[in-house]
Amino acid sequence: MRVAGRERLAGAVRGARPGRRLVGAERVAGGSRKGVYRVVVDDGSTLIAYVWDDAENYWPVAEGDDDLGDPFSPGLGPDVFMAAHARLHALGVRVPSIRYVGDGDRLVLVEDLPGEALADLLARDPRAAAPVLDRLARSLDAMRGHRAPAYGKVAVVDGGGTSHGTSCEEVVLARARRDLAEAARREPRVAAAEARLESRLSALAAAVRPRTEYAVVHGELGPDHVRVDADGNPVLIDIEGTLYFDVEWEHVFLRIRLHEAYAPLRTPGLDEDRLAFYLLAQRLSLTAGPLRLLDGDFPDRASLAGIAEHNLTEALRQADAPSGGGPSCPGSADAPRAVRR
Repeated sequence: MRVAGRERLAGAVRGARPGRRLVGAERVAGGSRKGVYRVVVDDGSTLIAYVWDDAENYWPVAEGDDDLGDPFSPGLGPDVFMAAHARLHALGVRVPSIRYVGDGDRLVLVEDLPGEALADLLARDPRAAAPVLDRLARSLDAMRGHRAPAYGKVAVVDGGGTSHGTSCEEVVLARARRDLAEAARREPRVAAAEARLESRLSALAAAVRPRTEYAVVHGELGPDHVRVDADGNPVLIDIEGTLYFDVEWEHVFLRIRLHEAYAPLRTPGLDEDRLAFYLLAQRLSLTAGPLRLLDGDFPDRASLAGIAEHNLTEALRQADAPSGGGPSCPGSADAPRAVRR
């Protein structure tokens, strides 16, 4: 297991809590692009450290990873995290409180939330999760209600910058084609269906009509990216990918991850053509991404393989579905947890 330097974490603790010292740290499972650590202070309190550097990143380094003009670039570092945090906090969306930001150290300390992940609460007690989902729906409404005339990472758009491409759907199509090509190189079943998948992608993308306003979306909002605080409020984590984009992108991911539990989050007026197109694009992303991670040393390899297999099956099902049938719903079997940043 990769572990951040103790002195680096100790320095952050001293910055956050003058006069206190670090007495322990453990890496929290789940992060794949940054290190996530629970640090213990000598007064018995705990904090969560986010650490961004190459040693913490399980993904193969790729050209453009640091290009914030790409709405789907990883968003590595405190700057994009802080911009996303400021935007969500301003909208009244609960996010972990910031305790310390390292000066050039690519490290942030935030509050350690005592509750569990929404995914665990749903598995343990769906009835207890109901009010949390209702509150999450209100947070999503606040995010949807804040619009911008441009798409892209919050750090870019709120800073007056522009993103690559001409539209959300054009950006998604280019990314989906890359994911398809990459998955086809690694998986014979994708290679055999590549022409069918490409044809369906192109047809679904062609049906999408232009749009000129974009909402705030988390980008990968599954139940493992939501924690529940002591008051039963949903708290969004792993927020550095937050962007202005089509709200359908968020809701497709939520549907994939939540299945029947998605019902309280259902939003009227979503574009059915975008839902269908983005569903196939996300299936391809959730196939290609885990297959890419399996080239490295990510520890939970069985989970990765399960994510890839499930989404490959669903992508092939959508490619073979009759045309004109609207967006295919996520499969009835629970999908494995998505790979967290």
